[in-house]
Amino acid sequence: MKEVFASSQAQEAMDEIKKVMVGKDRVIRQMMTAILAGGHILIEDIPGVGKTTLALAFSKVLDLQYKRIQFTPDVMPSDIVGFSVYQPDTGEFQFQEGAAMTNLLLADEINRTSPKTQAALLEAMEEGKITTDGKTRMLPDPYVVIATQNPMGSIGTQSLPESQLDRFMICTSIGYPDQESEVAMLKQQQVNLSIDQIEEKVTMEELRLMRREVALVYVHDDVLNYIVSIANATRKSRFLAFGISPRGTIAMLQMAKANAYLCDRDYVVPGDLKDIFYVTAGHRVLLSKEAKIQKKAAEEILKEILEATPLPKGNR
Repeated sequence: MKEVFASSQAQEAMDEIKKVMVGKDRVIRQMMTAILAGGHILIEDIPGVGKTTLALAFSKVLDLQYKRIQFTPDVMPSDIVGFSVYQPDTGEFQFQEGAAMTNLLLADEINRTSPKTQAALLEAMEEGKITTDGKTRMLPDPYVVIATQNPMGSIGTQSLPESQLDRFMICTSIGYPDQESEVAMLKQQQVNLSIDQIEEKVTMEELRLMRREVALVYVHDDVLNYIVSIANATRKSRFLAFGISPRGTIAMLQMAKANAYLCDRDYVVPGDLKDIFYVTAGHRVLLSKEAKIQKKAAEEILKEILEATPLPKGNR
């Protein structure tokens, strides 16, 4: 790489976000890693922990156009992709952009809307374009979706199918702040701190450049085999009904590259996989009946698989 932005602009961006998200360094880094890797983000958490604030903060520090859509049962696919409206004065149809036409879309409570509307958003995420009235329109570059969902069992929720969960590069949670962070937040009145008070640290062009540099991070064949070995182990585990898909292995590779980039390296090491493994793989696996009977959690199973998979020869 001719120039490494990660140690300067990317770190400055994360530090700026920490001004409005006290004590959430882990999730901020996870999300920055996913954005640099070119992926979309799913946050599963209870209301009131700062999901909207976090999405707004990322849009501000990364200079991204931002839109938010609150999913409810009556939200239609046309609200996502857009629709045409007849103009009597001209006798023509005029296209009205949907929520998807932006750089960063916060899809709030995605599991409260219909499967048809969910599919419209997830198709836009996958294809990077939308089609209405037979015309295809490209979505802006960069394009990032940060979707939130309430924990399963909340009133009015319906779980996303596994095939749709697989479209998200990571699934994470913010969680409650620890006591020290929450006290600091109250002392500094962070709950009322305006997003307008944080500054842009990365331009869109710089973000596009970072993504291109992440794509160039070197990965040795031994590390590629290590990634596939981990994925195969999840597919063979008696505790998992479904293992990591090929799309999941690609996501692991992209996340590992971005993690190395944030560590100011132009090559991937096995430790990069360990850093991003659960947040990238946890939502892609499904527990088997045996795992449920034994009350084993997905995180526990994946941790055992990771520890049991031999490291590449040069890292043993």
